[in-house]
Amino acid sequence: MNKWEALFSRFGTVKALVVGDMMVDSYLFGKVDRISPEAPVPIVTVEKRDYRPGGAANVALNLRALGAEVAIASIIGNDEQGDRLNELLLAEGIATDGLIRSAHRKTTVKHRIIGNNHHMLRVDDEDLHELNLEERKDLLDWIELELEKYQVLIFEDYDKGLLNESLIQAIIFLAKSRGIVTVVDPKRNNFLAYRGATLFKPNLKEIIEGLKLDSNLKNETELKHAVELVQSRLHCDIVMVTLSERGVLISDRKHWERLPAHVRNISDVSGAGDTVVSVAALCLALNAPLFEIAFLSNLAGGLVCEKVGVVPIEKAKLLEEAIKLSRD
Repeated sequence: MNKWEALFSRFGTVKALVVGDMMVDSYLFGKVDRISPEAPVPIVTVEKRDYRPGGAANVALNLRALGAEVAIASIIGNDEQGDRLNELLLAEGIATDGLIRSAHRKTTVKHRIIGNNHHMLRVDDEDLHELNLEERKDLLDWIELELEKYQVLIFEDYDKGLLNESLIQAIIFLAKSRGIVTVVDPKRNNFLAYRGATLFKPNLKEIIEGLKLDSNLKNETELKHAVELVQSRLHCDIVMVTLSERGVLISDRKHWERLPAHVRNISDVSGAGDTVVSVAALCLALNAPLFEIAFLSNLAGGLVCEKVGVVPIEKAKLLEEAIKLSRD
């Protein structure tokens, strides 16, 4: 058994909790063979409809696909789409006890229209207001009660109103007090709210917007300086920046790893960040070395881009690729 097989065999021992903006991904698949007479837009003739767990729920799917035991914590609407999301997650073996229903917000749905295997349009149906005090208390109380069961907590922030600075800091405090590592996939609004997290994983756009930088960070020196700035502001142990076609950069203050992207036949980048953070979280929970976290996360993110739509990683395929491409 080589090091990758040994690591993958331990994924099933990890218990992970995902906290974040859960949503439903709705797909209309069809063919396009004419233009509308009403406006200069294509007409999609629907051939198939599909619903999948999306947003933070897609992180849970990826973790489950890799073999981990997974639970989620979030607030969603007390509505039909909320029922659908709950059923979809349960069908995948994901615990939904922490999926709290509210009469004050709707369940977020992203409607994607795919014509001739091309992503043509997305329509978002959602509420973006923050949680009220009662909702926030209910969520935090549930997390405090259940958290000790888990080895890693993943924040999957989509700026949909679930997370704010006070809630984030309260959860990080609870995790630290129990020796649980925290992994963050941030967005702009709460970018600097994750002080004390274990691993912080922005992409290039998020780090530029989150730090309000003028530079596009094309220069390697500027990129490293931005990572150091994140580390000094957030006091996190590890920063990993995903750079799309430029690969990934990871640092734990003492060491740096810079990995190029692998050449892929890209079909759809949707959900790639979810896959990256899922793989990184499991590697971190198992105390994998810095290089292995970056290598495997980078590889996984590229693999899912070959699929149309938001889909979880295939564990067997990832292991096969890791063995083939490993520099050992």
